[in-house]
Amino acid sequence: MSNRLVRTTFLAALLAAAGGVARADDPIPPELKAYFRTEAERLAARPLLDVRTADDWKAHRPDHQRQLREMLGLDPLPPRTDLKVEVRGVVERPDFVVERLLFQSSPGLYVTANLYRPKVVEKPLPAVLYVCGHAKVEKDGVIYGCKTHYQHHAAWFAANGYVCLVLDTLQLGEVPGLHHGTYREGMWWWASRGYTPAGVEVWNGIRALDYLTSRPEVDPERLGVTGRSGGGAMSWYLGAVDDRLKVVVPVAGITDLHDHLVAGNPKVAHPDGVIDGHCDCMYFVNTYRWDYPMLAALVAPKALLVENTDVDPIFPEAGVRRIYTHLETVYDWYGTRDRLDLVVGKGGHEDTTEIRHPAFAWFERWLKGDAAQPLAAVAEPDRRVPIEALKVLDPGKPLPPNVNDTVHESFVPRAVEFTVLTGLEPADAAVEWVPYKESWRASLETHGFAGLPSDQSATIVVDSAYEARNPDKSTEIVKHGLGLTAYDFAPQAHPQLRQRVWMFHNPGRGRPAAGLELLVVGPDDWRKYGPLLDAFEAEAGDPSPLAEFAAIKAKVDAGTRMAFVAPRGVGRTAWAGSRDVSIRRRFALLGQTLDGYRVFEVRGALRSLGGENAPPVTIVGRGESAALALWAAYWEGGVSRAVLIQPPATVRDGPAFLNLERVLDMPQAVALLHPMEVRIVGSPVEPWSWSRILAEDLGMTKPWPEILPAAGAGR
Repeated sequence: MSNRLVRTTFLAALLAAAGGVARADDPIPPELKAYFRTEAERLAARPLLDVRTADDWKAHRPDHQRQLREMLGLDPLPPRTDLKVEVRGVVERPDFVVERLLFQSSPGLYVTANLYRPKVVEKPLPAVLYVCGHAKVEKDGVIYGCKTHYQHHAAWFAANGYVCLVLDTLQLGEVPGLHHGTYREGMWWWASRGYTPAGVEVWNGIRALDYLTSRPEVDPERLGVTGRSGGGAMSWYLGAVDDRLKVVVPVAGITDLHDHLVAGNPKVAHPDGVIDGHCDCMYFVNTYRWDYPMLAALVAPKALLVENTDVDPIFPEAGVRRIYTHLETVYDWYGTRDRLDLVVGKGGHEDTTEIRHPAFAWFERWLKGDAAQPLAAVAEPDRRVPIEALKVLDPGKPLPPNVNDTVHESFVPRAVEFTVLTGLEPADAAVEWVPYKESWRASLETHGFAGLPSDQSATIVVDSAYEARNPDKSTEIVKHGLGLTAYDFAPQAHPQLRQRVWMFHNPGRGRPAAGLELLVVGPDDWRKYGPLLDAFEAEAGDPSPLAEFAAIKAKVDAGTRMAFVAPRGVGRTAWAGSRDVSIRRRFALLGQTLDGYRVFEVRGALRSLGGENAPPVTIVGRGESAALALWAAYWEGGVSRAVLIQPPATVRDGPAFLNLERVLDMPQAVALLHPMEVRIVGSPVEPWSWSRILAEDLGMTKPWPEILPAAGAGR
């Protein structure tokens, strides 16, 4: 085995592990790139959420802090249980002492840390919480944690009269967890749960402050936080939500949505936005549609030194300076402009003396006052401790069972257990059912689907797709006795996101139809029906040999018009598979999800096909598309029947909709369609028992929803 110590910086670690992340040669489709730019500009236009005065800011700040905690999965805060702190050893150095600590921020959620303090403490001292960025320190297969990489920061503080607690991160700590759920593992249900690993890191920081304030060596009125890269981001979050802190020095930990989504630092990397260089722990769940000046502004009026370098590839200087401009406004509101400053050093994403020394001097000024050293006096002799001496856990003695590697399963709770209305008369049950529905709808409107284009921008522009190609200005194509009409539609605010819905019918559409079926097309459906649509739309195409032609014509002849919509990313709008992660994460950063936008498009298809003389509409979806069909029917209305073929039985198993699992699960989602006719095909009965019991309580005499075997799919 090699004795070489491997140290991997935050950026290098992420790029090396970017198996599912977009390649530079796979462009984001231009229409989506324009969408992300426009949406980022919409949020940037409200950097402080329309607050324009000091009084308004101070009045709203507590609620904004609560919103941020919610977006981190920390509202309400978890119980402050016993930390069960263990001192696993003490390291004596010439001018400081290091304690190797283990504590539980919540039961079974372990944090490994090193506490640095002066050898002699005669009175309570200022304390600094150092939160680490991503730095892999491993030797001979043994993990030593990020804290060993950043030890020189903590050693300086301890040698200069501070207590400093430096924490391992969840991802690369001695008790490893996961920061890459969406970045690499395809765990899109994190968005549905409202989970981000940033919440765990912030909670660990809050509990670390709890511990620091319990130490007799610490003055609880003189607390600060700092860290770089991922630790810089956690410094921002902790500074925003925990007002015990007096001084905050985030280093390379923030930029704005423009840089994340649109244009990063083209001279270095990520010219189309830096999000691909960041793991999930950098981001809150953007339920309330914030740009990053809002996060930064919540730190005010603490003493805040913002630090960055000028060519950092993942925290571009331009975005940092834009945020700083808004910080100046907020600090002016407080009359504390002297508590705010900015240092931009030379270099890339690296830890340099040029930015470390001003940080040390800032803590001296604001935590020591008259006793502070001037910047010129700051020095850093070599105080390194062997990494073996800083390890908390004994490799030969594993921890008891812990939740570190599965904390994403439990950190943010699901919706509470649901009850049904059994025992009531149907009329009474119907009355009791109303507040359930209204409560869920309100939650879904504000926490799940609010980030989609507003009512104004959702206005659908509809035109007939074929009129220009036909000499007689006909809006249909007729081949072998079957007609096809297509409508193109788009939100007014994003005309580049044109979408098409196809409808098969009798030629001329003159014969009244008994019904209309809209299929929400998934990838498998497109492989089946895409060739038929291509053959119809090709000037010389012949669709008649295709089996689907005969099946659809038979249905049309029987009186049912057949329509198809392929939501964004399916069929003709599909993108390279290597771009899927990048695109989905961009939607999430805007407070949306790709699947939420797909529901928006299915709603547009329903509007395009509607009208005064439209026949009754059946909406059909298979697999994940069944959930899209369900939510489109719920939000848009005008649907008489929903056919859900092999739908996901839980929110977690289906498409990702922001915070949905915090509100309800799939049986309750189906129940929201009551009393619409609902047919579930190819699914066991048991997952839908809640919906069926509710329907009985509400007086349904037949089982609802109707459950059919897979053979009943009919498509």
